[in-house]
Amino acid sequence: MSEHPTAALDDVVHQRHRLGILTIASEAKRVEFGYLRTTLELTAGNLSRHISVLEEAGLLEVEKGYEGKRPRTWVAITAAGRGALAREMAALRALLARHDER
Repeated sequence: MSEHPTAALDDVVHQRHRLGILTIASEAKRVEFGYLRTTLELTAGNLSRHISVLEEAGLLEVEKGYEGKRPRTWVAITAAGRGALAREMAALRALLARHDER
């Protein structure tokens, strides 16, 4: 008997907001912190914590700089992040397929 698809879900990636961050980051070269905060409806502190978890796991790179005189933070998904996101999506597809078979 094969392992249940939920066993392939990654706790770091699967959390709703972190999955959102990775998904959005995968759609662009880099994403500005304020855009993520607004889109995901998070406080700056909550978003910072989720970004830190993903950065510590090697799934995101964080770049701090300025746009004009305003400080900005950008995030970009890493190759490891793309792989983790792809595995998470595959696990979710397998879970859906198993459910749809019933």
